[in-house]
Amino acid sequence: SMAKRQPISGKGIPEHPQPFPTAVRVGNMIFSSAVGGHDPETRKAPDGTEEQVALAFANMRRILEAGGGSPGDVAKVVVHLGDRKDRDIVNKEWIKMFPDENDRPVRHTVASDLPGNLRIQLEFIAVL
Repeated sequence: SMAKRQPISGKGIPEHPQPFPTAVRVGNMIFSSAVGGHDPETRKAPDGTEEQVALAFANMRRILEAGGGSPGDVAKVVVHLGDRKDRDIVNKEWIKMFPDENDRPVRHTVASDLPGNLRIQLEFIAVL
């Protein structure tokens, strides 16, 4: 029988080095692991915070599309920041991805001890 959890992977989606997928689709829902500001080609995160934030949102969009969804399906996002002062940078990308102020997901922003040079990681849940 088909597994209940279908891993979402493919071109442009950074793979996790740990023993779990970057995201899974379960029924009509998509759940992500931590989605960082990695360049999917080089698998490295650039040093600039603006670049990392833009890449993290682009990676989220690619995961959604690979799972059959779109930004309009996102219900909740948890934003992990190395520095909470970077919220303004996140808000710029947030408004680009979710332009309609009456149609945005909920969000929780937390300061986190992120690995390496990472400035941001996103986790999200989408309902298709």
